[in-house]
Amino acid sequence: MSAAAMSPYGTYLDYLKQGKLAYQFSPDAGRPVFFPRVVCPYTGSRRLEWRVSKGLGTVYSASTVFPRKGEPYNVSLVDCDEGFRLMSRVEGLPAEDVCIGMRVRFAVHVPPGGDDEDCYPVFVPASSPTDGGRA
Repeated sequence: MSAAAMSPYGTYLDYLKQGKLAYQFSPDAGRPVFFPRVVCPYTGSRRLEWRVSKGLGTVYSASTVFPRKGEPYNVSLVDCDEGFRLMSRVEGLPAEDVCIGMRVRFAVHVPPGGDDEDCYPVFVPASSPTDGGRA
């Protein structure tokens, strides 16, 4: 199925399956749009373009959740360099070590259930050993 025939969410998931963080851009508003949608929330225009993020961002806020069972995890808002913000989590370090202002890099989390569950974006520290220290 072509990207034009898919729902915006379906297109977004298709990009994630390819290891890419996609977002929409509104030429009429001159701004990025995220979470994917059918119309621009700023202008009401249906003219939205798909773009692929470079995958770099900064932690805007971070909270550590301490579940009754299991390990703590963080919930973070990440400002991507392209100008949109998304809720995610930062992996690759203890949840309590995620801090505001930390530079992060996009990664895809693929649930162990395979095709039964959707993959979703997560982040890792931008200077993690797995990325060769690139920021």
